[in-house]
Amino acid sequence: NCYFCKQRIGEIDFKDAKALKPFLTGLGKIRARKRTGLCRFHQRKLAKAVKQARHLGLLSAIKK
Repeated sequence: NCYFCKQRIGEIDFKDAKALKPFLTGLGKIRARKRTGLCRFHQRKLAKAVKQARHLGLLSAIKK
């Protein structure tokens, strides 16, 4: 069921903010694994990529 496994994507690029946005809530929080449908491996990679993107300012931590 994992989107990244189906697409055969091993690494999630933190610089691609458009690819990360569907996995975030309206407030910018990372969605739970039950909601995203990702496997454990890719959920961890996604969280790391989102945190890196936030740190560099590519994604905001909180939107208002």
